[in-house]
Amino acid sequence: MTATAARGARETRQDRKDGPERSCVVTRAVKSPDDMIRFVVGPDNTLVPDLRRKLPGRGVWASLSAATVAEALKRRSFERSLKTKVVVPPDLVAMIDGLMLKDALQALAMSNKAGLVQAGFAKVEAVIGSGRCAAVIEASDGAEDGRRKIGQALRRAEIAREEARLKPRKVPVVAIFAGEDLELALGRPHVIHAALAPGPAAEGFLSRWRRLVRYRTDDAGAIDPEEPTSSDSADDDSVDQRTTEPAGPNAAGPSTE
Repeated sequence: MTATAARGARETRQDRKDGPERSCVVTRAVKSPDDMIRFVVGPDNTLVPDLRRKLPGRGVWASLSAATVAEALKRRSFERSLKTKVVVPPDLVAMIDGLMLKDALQALAMSNKAGLVQAGFAKVEAVIGSGRCAAVIEASDGAEDGRRKIGQALRRAEIAREEARLKPRKVPVVAIFAGEDLELALGRPHVIHAALAPGPAAEGFLSRWRRLVRYRTDDAGAIDPEEPTSSDSADDDSVDQRTTEPAGPNAAGPSTE
């Protein structure tokens, strides 16, 4: 193994850990890898987003924000940090969004295969009423009347918990996926409403959804950082997050790793 390959392998092992912190290539903010996106240079000298943080080679990091990535493109921050000629895709911001969207929908499909997804208004209402609803999924292009009725069902469930003197819990509403995307992920037509039951696969999906929302909104504080476990996800507080509009970062200047 060459010295360069060995160094890349050591860094990759280190990058997989949750402990080490990284510096944003634009803002210089020091954050956990979970709050950032890793990039590496591919064999063709093209910058590649490493969403799973598993690719070999030296990494450069940016905050989990579409606006920050856009600023890095504008400032040529990736090239400066890597100190080498690298081809940066001009559509990198949209590319990352597409990859994260695909990843989230694949996780939803895995949740469905695990038997954790119920689709259809009546089934969703029943899951909400059972108190074992990890999340509600609504098509972004669905009718407002349906959303209103699901909202009423969620409020009734909250009232029932209060009357039973149970811990308050807000069920997250996932409303960033179009109906056709939900149809493909769940393998069934006309999906407007779905309910997600607790389980490891559901946790994986919700984690990817949260990251996608954070990337689009540049709002890390909008998402509860505590991830529920499979045993208690039906009893933990969550955040209803529908917003998809990106906001601008507080950019400072380029940084090196």
